[in-house]
Amino acid sequence: MRREVFLLVLPLLFGVGCAATGGEPAGGPAGPGRGAEAFDTRATEVAEAWRPGTDWRTGYVPLQGPTVLPGDPRFTSETEAAFRAGWYRAQVPIPSAGVGDGEIRFPDGRSTVPLVSAAEAYRQLDQGDPLPCPGRPKRPGLPSPSGPTVEPGPDGWSTSTTQTACLPLTVTGVTLGAVPVRTSRGEAQVPAWLFAVDELATPVARLAVAPTAVTPVPEATAPALPLAEGLVAAQDLVAVDGVRLTVRLGVGACDTGITPLVRERPDVVVVGGAVTRPSGVCPDMLKFEPVTVTLTVPLGARPVLDVATGAPLSIAAR
Repeated sequence: MRREVFLLVLPLLFGVGCAATGGEPAGGPAGPGRGAEAFDTRATEVAEAWRPGTDWRTGYVPLQGPTVLPGDPRFTSETEAAFRAGWYRAQVPIPSAGVGDGEIRFPDGRSTVPLVSAAEAYRQLDQGDPLPCPGRPKRPGLPSPSGPTVEPGPDGWSTSTTQTACLPLTVTGVTLGAVPVRTSRGEAQVPAWLFAVDELATPVARLAVAPTAVTPVPEATAPALPLAEGLVAAQDLVAVDGVRLTVRLGVGACDTGITPLVRERPDVVVVGGAVTRPSGVCPDMLKFEPVTVTLTVPLGARPVLDVATGAPLSIAAR
């Protein structure tokens, strides 16, 4: 599936801003090895502190959100905006009857779990309607109404003859199926309601497992000392492909020399990064920077832990 990575600018988190400080860059005078050294020390602490309960290995602990795209949706800018905002309209009846139990298929076994109805899944999926878009056509691809279309510009309202529709996604069918989901026990096939959407090339899946059967991700124990100067936290997982992990690091707006770092153990993988801080003044902002690391063996069911917080990383929302 084609993946699109978006660079986000957010308020400063985890103390990774890029204002000038008196500390040395991640590499310091001795080069990048100093940052890697500090990372290895902290990664060892994080790995040894990771002690999840028995539910981590026996229950259902999802490590990604409940809305899943099982294929390439072939987004346009507008359909992607509607998907991310949760704008839907149903053109078919959504069944409200209960469906009983379903089965999650893990790499190490199977579990029977209660399921929610299609109507309840749709209620969770649908987050409302888009705001009105003056002068835009009522359906995507249709010409605009007669006369020029008006849009607010930098100096007020201006005319435009090329506008796109501003609409929710159209649900034309719903079936019960299963989709792959990363969990604490590896990738599992999880029951999901598959909503056929007229504007997308793949259904939108909403996981059907009832909340009572979901075990939350356990809280992690972070090292007592703050993250060393020049090291940065991992924010989330973008993709897992065998031995290759793509993660997003939280870096400063003016950081350079962004270097992914990984510590691999038989039971866990710890990730983070090293950067060179700027010497001058810089906006106090955080960027999400995608990087890729390569493991010696496939990830399997091992958790990927953030070197800053010690928390397991989840798959980023698409």
